Amino acid sequence: MNGLEISPFIKALPKVELHVHIEGTLTPALRWKLAQRNHIKLPYATYEDLLDSYKVTYNHRKEVNGDDGRPTFLEAYFAGCQVLITEDDFYELGMAYLSRCADMNVRYCEPFFDTQAHTERGIAAPTVMAGYLRAQQDGATRFGVQSNWIFCFLRDRPLSEGLEAYAAARPWARLANGKGLGLFHAVGLAANEFEKPPLLFEEGFRLARQDGLHVTLHCDVDQKDAADHVHEAIFGVCYGNGAERIDHGLNALDRPELVVGLKKRGIGLTLCPHAYHRRQATEVLFPKIKRLMDEGVVVCINSDDPTYMHDVWVDGNLQKVWTYCELSQSDMVQLVKNGVRMSWAEEELKTDLMKELESVDVFC
Repeated sequence: MNGLEISPFIKALPKVELHVHIEGTLTPALRWKLAQRNHIKLPYATYEDLLDSYKVTYNHRKEVNGDDGRPTFLEAYFAGCQVLITEDDFYELGMAYLSRCADMNVRYCEPFFDTQAHTERGIAAPTVMAGYLRAQQDGATRFGVQSNWIFCFLRDRPLSEGLEAYAAARPWARLANGKGLGLFHAVGLAANEFEKPPLLFEEGFRLARQDGLHVTLHCDVDQKDAADHVHEAIFGVCYGNGAERIDHGLNALDRPELVVGLKKRGIGLTLCPHAYHRRQATEVLFPKIKRLMDEGVVVCINSDDPTYMHDVWVDGNLQKVWTYCELSQSDMVQLVKNGVRMSWAEEELKTDLMKELESVDVFC
């Protein structure tokens, strides 16, 4: 947090979160607990050693910087997944995040999840989704946090594998024909984007759209061909209609036609400022975010993978934007309103959230 503290205003602000990877919320405490429960040997002798491992800044990219022996973010992320074995493990992970949402006054969220990283370890896809479905249901009743989840294709795996994973997951979706268990209502992309443009997964997006699901696409910041990936997400995928949202997408600023395309097609960006702040200086990053806002691009603020990103959650990301973009309280309310409008929540919930945001007292 660079010495910042979360202000009472940010703490009290009703929130939504549209860009968070559920496995990226696995805390060291829960990872240690599940490892002990499942007899998984971690490469750490003590819990304190595990905590120390999280002090590493996981922003190294081998494909960009070469291999200097440090773990990349994704290596650390998938190493954490090894402790997730049973349905109860996935349930506990989901409930821990939704409980944290309640503490942060997050009223609604759309967590990303995948099955491929787990099935390759021998974990059955229904085990993963049954745990998350129970968390979705119990999180709403126990914590008052509503959630709709997003199934991800892992883009560093073959498309054929992703299509098989989607077929297995489909009974757990909220399908247009009214069938399905209702865990997820959208599809997206996750994992390493290097030389894996969105259009490689077009067949998966088309199947999802036929099923009545939404489509949102990761376009990572400053990745190789980042602007080209944003172009595909706006103008190429889904029969040329584009994605409904873009996750990250900061490199739209690299080309004027991309900013125009975002506005013309009404595509919002789910930004995760602290994720970029690990690699970009304050005076470089936050003027970009402010420029997107000033140019009329709809953006909302999220956390991404908080436990692997210095434990900065959605409230911390909002605080950073408020401070470093020098925004007003009214601006912050508008950012949350953007998230509500961009969300795929039920219309009744969106109406209630907008009314609550309208009643927030602002003094500047």
